[in-house]
Parts: sequence; C-alpha cells; structure tokens
Amino acid sequence: LGRLMDEMPNMHTEIGAVLHELGRQPRFAREFLIRYQDRVLFGKDSWAPEEYPYYFRTLETADEYFPYYRKRHAFWRLYGLDLPDEVLKKIYYRNALRIIPGLDKSLFPE
Repeated sequence: LGRLMDEMPNMHTEIGAVLHELGRQPRFAREFLIRYQDRVLFGKDSWAPEEYPYYFRTLETADEYFPYYRKRHAFWRLYGLDLPDEVLKKIYYRNALRIIPGLDKSLFPE
C-alpha cells in the first residue's frame, strides 16, 4: 500500500476492517500511519458503537497483548500503536474535513 501511495500522491486510504492487522504489527503500522498521516481516514465497515473502544485502544494506547473483539477475524492478540495526538486528529477528522466538501467544521474540535 505504501508503494502505491508513493506512486499516487492523491491516493487516500482508510482503516475500516483492518484493525486486527494494524494491532498485529504495531511498529510497522505506527510508522505507516505517521508517514501517511495526511492521507489516512478513520473508517469502519459497520456502525456499531460498542466496537469503537477497540479502535481507540489500538490507535491511542501503548497497551500490549490484548484480545481482539471478534473471534472470526483475528486469532492473535493486539498491541497499541500509541499514535501522537496530531496524527490521531488527522486520521479521526481533519483529513476528512480537508478532502470531503460540505462537512460542517463546527461539529469538530479545532
């Protein structure tokens, strides 16, 4: 994916349905998300509020060896990526505000 993003500077990606892969290889995933922080969006393949704490734990903490919430996707434990706050803000909402026309910026923090 990184090679494609290097070749196509207008390409963006999102993290829906890959949390179990990010938490499986935390050092590489952290480096990737920091490198491409302006081109990654927070995405989900379903709207289920009970799943969000797992995303937040994986992206925001340095927790180690915790279970994934779905048994059918990951047969391994996850590790937190401990992403910097500025990177998290871009992934969670700033990138979307920048590239998606018509979003109400007043709904998001500065």
